[in-house]
Formats: sequence, C-alpha cells, structure tokens
Amino acid sequence: MPHPKTVEKMFECAGPIEYKLLPRLIHVTEAAAIAAAYQMGRGDKHFADQVAVASMRRMLNKLDMQGIIKIGEGERDEAPMLYIGEEVGTGVGDLEVDIAVDPLEGTNLCADGCPGSVAVMAMAERGGIFHGPDIYMDKIVVGPDVVRYEKEHPDERIDLDAPVRQNLEIVAKALGRNVEELVVVILDRPRHAQKITEIREAGARVRLVTDGDLMPGVATAIRGSGIHMVMGAGGSGEAVLTAAAIKILGGKILARLVLPSVANGKSKEKIQEEIEEKMPRLENMGITLEKLNDVLDTERLVPGKDVIFSSTAVTPGHFLRETRLFGGGDARVHTISMGASGAVRFTDSIYIKDKQETPLYL
Repeated sequence: MPHPKTVEKMFECAGPIEYKLLPRLIHVTEAAAIAAAYQMGRGDKHFADQVAVASMRRMLNKLDMQGIIKIGEGERDEAPMLYIGEEVGTGVGDLEVDIAVDPLEGTNLCADGCPGSVAVMAMAERGGIFHGPDIYMDKIVVGPDVVRYEKEHPDERIDLDAPVRQNLEIVAKALGRNVEELVVVILDRPRHAQKITEIREAGARVRLVTDGDLMPGVATAIRGSGIHMVMGAGGSGEAVLTAAAIKILGGKILARLVLPSVANGKSKEKIQEEIEEKMPRLENMGITLEKLNDVLDTERLVPGKDVIFSSTAVTPGHFLRETRLFGGGDARVHTISMGASGAVRFTDSIYIKDKQETPLYL
C-alpha cells in the first residue's frame, strides 16, 4: 500500500540555506548555551552574555557563508562582537545570509538561575530579515489556529489597536475555548500595568515573566505549551526572532516600533531627547518618525523565503529542558530548530569527549 511521501516532499521544499546551514546552526546555539550554562546562577549577567556571544561568533565564523548581522548585540560602537552590520562566516561559497542573533536571551534569568534563558538565532537570504533599530516593539503573538480562524472569518482579525477584550475573544473562538481559559504572557513591567488590568478584567489569565518573552511567543504555536497569546512591548530584536519561528510554524505576529521613553510613559522632555538621540540612526535605516507608527506583520518582519531558526535552552524553558553539565566541558542540551520547509526538530544532544571516562546514558 502506498504511503504518504510527507518527509520526502518537505525535504524537496528546503532551500539552500535550510539544506546546508540548519544542521550547523544547531551547533552554534548549542555551543553558546553551554558556554552560558557555566555562568548560570553566578550573578554576573554581563559575563554570561559575553561568553555566549564569543562562543556564538566563533562558531558562526566556521560556517561557509557570507553572513551579515541584522539583529545583534547593538550598534558597532556599542558592541565589540556580533554588532549590527558585522560580517561573519568564512566567506566561502555563494550563500549570502542575513542573521538575527540573541546569544543569551534572558541574561538576568541565567545569572539568577531562573527558568527561560536561551541561546537563539535565525537566518534568511539577503534582505530576508527586518533591519531594525535597537528600541522596543509593541506586539501581539498568536498561533496558527488564530490564523486559520481569521481566514475563515475575515471580519474578525487580531488588531494591535483593538481593545484587549476584542483580541482575546477572537483568540478564544479560534481555540474553541472560553476567554477565562486563555493564558497571556506579558513582561512584568510598570508600562504594562494597564494592559495587565485589561486582560484580567476580560477574564483571561496572566502569566508574568520578568525577562524573556521570545520563547513564550514561539510557544503560542505549539499546542500543549499552555501559552495562547503574548502581548506587550519588549526588545525589537526579540520580536524579529519570534517572527522567524512564528512564520515557519504558521502563527502570526503584529508589531510596532516604539521608543522606550514613549513606552515607559516618560515626560515630553525625555521623549524629545530620545527622538533627537535616536532618529538620525533610525532615518539611516529608512525609518522616519511617521513610519514608527507602521504596523509590521510577520511578512514585513521576516520577508525571507528560506528562513531557519534554532534555540537552545540554558535554563529550563517553556518546552525545552535545561543544559546539563557533566564536567570537563561535557554537556547535554535541548534544542528546537526549524526551517521554511516546515520541518521542526526537537534535538537532545550529548557532547562527550571521552566515552570511557564519561559513558553515554539515557
């Protein structure tokens, strides 16, 4: 009896970046996660980030590609490594890729030994990743069930400017749940106080996170994660990385750039100071003051067709297990990786140099 050729057909859809680089990308995030894991719980978030950045950069520079960092550790004058615009890779071959990185998402979480810290990155063909500034993005993230519902009900769509209750009701109907059964993840920040109140008044449940709303965004597209929606303003780089995974998983993100002074309700004077400080850089990226109000959907954040994504847990995550250290550099790590073909992998990797001294075990 003939069998469905799902694997073969999906493999045929893999582009050159997924085919050649995704298997290597996994090693990049795993190396960064292991480096950071040695600093877990030591209270020094800067050094934890530093070792993760250095490890990720070394691994990237071993890949046969011509890579440019589009989302990184900051502007060139702010970050010594993996800064925006830095060229990475050996330069060998014809693969030209744009790269978004967060070598240690949740630096505080790692330093304090709290759940949710990961090493994460995404790649796409040249022009395939939003080249954005290091400011905030206000966002809503939902999974593929909501996308399907919107197609079936074109008059009911998630809207960044709609009342919180209205968006929650759409998500509830898409998931076949009551609003009271929804869980919304949002960063625990004073700027979100009103939004948190509105979510609760609508009847939904709130899961506050002190840092790291990237992986909860990815979790909205994974049934059984217990996360149905992510809302609120966080880093623009994290939003773009979320968009890369969400695009592959069939979910949806809506986002809008926002200056931190505006998001945090600062005075008119502080807002004007930040405008004068940051607008020259934004305008060099083609972002005018008027364009700050544009709503950026999944396709605008990640327009690429050959997109790949990998994330490795440092500390326990929403659906990933923490990195475990065995001594002498040996470790076991848990990674989610995916490509535009639609193939998703949960990888349990064990790195042991000497199998006689440290036997492999289940």
